[in-house]
Amino acid sequence: MKLNQNVIAFTGGGTGGHIYPGLAVADELKTLAKKNNIELKIYWIGCSTGMDKKIVQASLDSNGNPLIDKFYGIPSGKLRRYFSLRNFTDIFRIIGGYFSARRVLRKLKPALLFSKGGFVSVPPCFAASRLKIPLFTHECDFTIGLANRLNFKNAKNIFLSYEETKKSLSPVEQKKVVVTGNPVRPVFYNVNPKDGLVFLGIKKAKKPVLLVLGGSSGAKQINDLVSENLDWLCKNYIVVHQTGLVNNNADTEKQLKQKYGEDYKPYPFIYSEMPSVVACADVILSRAGANSIWEAAVLLKPMVLIPLCGSGTRGDQVDNAKFFENKKAAIVLLGQDANSKNLQKALTTMLDSKTRKQYSDKIKKMTGSKKSVEVIAENLFNELTGQKNV
Repeated sequence: MKLNQNVIAFTGGGTGGHIYPGLAVADELKTLAKKNNIELKIYWIGCSTGMDKKIVQASLDSNGNPLIDKFYGIPSGKLRRYFSLRNFTDIFRIIGGYFSARRVLRKLKPALLFSKGGFVSVPPCFAASRLKIPLFTHECDFTIGLANRLNFKNAKNIFLSYEETKKSLSPVEQKKVVVTGNPVRPVFYNVNPKDGLVFLGIKKAKKPVLLVLGGSSGAKQINDLVSENLDWLCKNYIVVHQTGLVNNNADTEKQLKQKYGEDYKPYPFIYSEMPSVVACADVILSRAGANSIWEAAVLLKPMVLIPLCGSGTRGDQVDNAKFFENKKAAIVLLGQDANSKNLQKALTTMLDSKTRKQYSDKIKKMTGSKKSVEVIAENLFNELTGQKNV
């Protein structure tokens, strides 16, 4: 099968964490192609149900045009390492996803397939290997998920966010590795903090701004901690609290806003304004998902991290958080240590501007001088043009 050098396919999904970094790479890749007078078409293979299609189709490039030329939905089943009756039914969805992805790839004949992981990526990656389409894949977490464990076996290049992650790979796979960091949307590099203050209605911040994040659904553990300590928090910070679309209570929030006034600003979810809100914050209190911590990191924001842990997770957030903690780039409250006493202690530390700068300096050393998204896009572009990869 002759491949089309002006076509690239992307895959990944199931959560925004597997989609937004891929869109960042697609944006950078199209920009790079345009600079070299190449008209590039990018297509996305994602889950036929859920949020994938909505997020991908809503994405725009720097000129306000649709970023992805077309979205193709395929059946997908989740890969579980534990017993579940759904494992028996999902295997048929995975098989169906393989044949659907194979038909799409045979139609598009892309020069390469770039995967951002997630369970939906496994069938397209397997189909690409069978069709001799070069496969490139990225792992955003410190520990490698099951989907990428499978995808890595057929990848031409493996992009990792952390150098230390390389140690868990086989010698053959290690030779394919390029350590890039986690790709972050371009808007985070060109954002004005003043826009965030305007959105929040803060004319002049007399106290540090604390941004509390728990993901789009919110995090009950973090929300409860904030509620328990709101008197103390509002005494020391202007608290901007993304409560989540699931865990928020409009009546309670109204009462709290009346009680604390301009010191407490709750939002169920912050959409397009999030980059500028992160930029204007002095401290971030959040989970330790790869996207959220790297978006804060590229803006050099000091963080207090409360990673999701326990039997319902593979521990990726714990590993992400510990990596930042070991680099002295964040304070981590793990498990039972995530209590009111330790939260106040951590945030008391962050009240000092010199201390915040020390954390920012450590983060700057971690993120490096070159954007992760540029490194990945350049490697993919070199594959298109036949140049030697770094």
